[in-house]
Amino acid sequence: MSAVKRFALLAALSAISAFAHVGSPDVFFEGKAGPYQLLISIRPPDAIPGVARVEVRSLTPGIQRVELTPTPMTGEAAKHPPTPDIAQSPAGDPQYFEGSLWLMNIGSGSWKVRVHAFGKSGEGDMQIPVPALPQRMRPMNQGVSYFLIGMMVFLTVGMVALVGAAVRDSRLEPGAESKGWSARTAGIMAGVSALLIFILWSGNNWWTAEASSASERIYKPLSLTATVPEPSQLLVQLTDPGWVIPRRLDDLTLDHGHLMHLFLVEWPEMNRVYHLHPDQKATGYFQTALPLLPKGNYKIYADIVHDTGFAETAVGDVSLPDIAGQPLSGDDAGGVTTPVNDGSFDLGNGYRMVWQHDKSKPIAATALTLFPFAIVGPDGKPASDLEQYMGMGGHAEFIKLDGSVFAHVHPSGSVPMASVEVASPETMMGMHEGAPGSSVSFPYGLPTPGKYRILVQMKRAGKVETGAFEATAN
Repeated sequence: MSAVKRFALLAALSAISAFAHVGSPDVFFEGKAGPYQLLISIRPPDAIPGVARVEVRSLTPGIQRVELTPTPMTGEAAKHPPTPDIAQSPAGDPQYFEGSLWLMNIGSGSWKVRVHAFGKSGEGDMQIPVPALPQRMRPMNQGVSYFLIGMMVFLTVGMVALVGAAVRDSRLEPGAESKGWSARTAGIMAGVSALLIFILWSGNNWWTAEASSASERIYKPLSLTATVPEPSQLLVQLTDPGWVIPRRLDDLTLDHGHLMHLFLVEWPEMNRVYHLHPDQKATGYFQTALPLLPKGNYKIYADIVHDTGFAETAVGDVSLPDIAGQPLSGDDAGGVTTPVNDGSFDLGNGYRMVWQHDKSKPIAATALTLFPFAIVGPDGKPASDLEQYMGMGGHAEFIKLDGSVFAHVHPSGSVPMASVEVASPETMMGMHEGAPGSSVSFPYGLPTPGKYRILVQMKRAGKVETGAFEATAN
């Protein structure tokens, strides 16, 4: 590969998020900055260093100014933030602000953005975890590549010709005509050609080494293998496939009271989905009891959060025999989840889970969208006995039908709560919910066009209910 192409690959390291999601790079968050209820979208850059796009919509009137500040999640640099950037409000929409922020290095991949809001009701701020990790190397545009290669050849040949002409004509008297190329001139031109070829060869070797070093910094997801060591038990092993940034598995922190959230999805039908919480048996090893399951193939998504606030989702597959199973208990939930298209999922005993969306409005890919759900009783009225499920009004999983996207989302957005706690304990303290209202809304943006399965879990009368819905992003 040419030096030009090596440079292009090195310069175009992507920084797509792998922050507790799969194929879903953007960050969506809803919370309070002092008196202002804010909906925030953060779109990480395609390269590091690079520019992150931030969009802020205030659901509270009276907001006048928004400041944005990026810092690493932890460490000394987090204590010395740069000068804030002022988000701009487009004409005609005083509740909306947008801005850009530079993320300057990859570090451990854990960054946070401080959003400081000012307005008629005072001021307040929140700090939102934002991942920035290199995940692939992009080749340069082919047309640009050919142009630069042509320029390199043109300049090299031109340099040899200029040296030859200078040597040939350097001893001529003023006004005298050149007498052609001498052996001496040809020899010097050959020497210059050899020198330039050596320089280009050395440069290509240097860029090759740099590109190789850069490729080692590309994020490598954790490997996941699953086995059934004994009846009705699933053993999951996480291993680091090797990454230049040190990564441990003995530094995990509790997220909603668990070290791992494991989603077991019947594949490819997705007619059975379970949200399980394995116990850690040893570093990198987790084990959980399985419910009643038929023989088949299942996909596994396993969410963990490191004590630095860096979150990861490991993905794997397992072929299971018929599992006699054990009754679900504690926070484990799930079951048969054949989806519905009319927005109303039957929970039994006259209760239904309802997706309260406007069917006349299409869902745009990447756009921040509120996905509201409610449980209604036999009388058609919203249930009054909803409870918190692991500290939240509900949990939702967005899975693209081809398996390329998985996101575990809460009413606060797509950021793991354990990461929020590392970034800002004050923000986390203000997010503990009381009893849920009559409905629960999940702020999220479907990352690419296509069909998705939405799995929603809400708790009512001591039981966790799971509903399944289908959505299409345009």
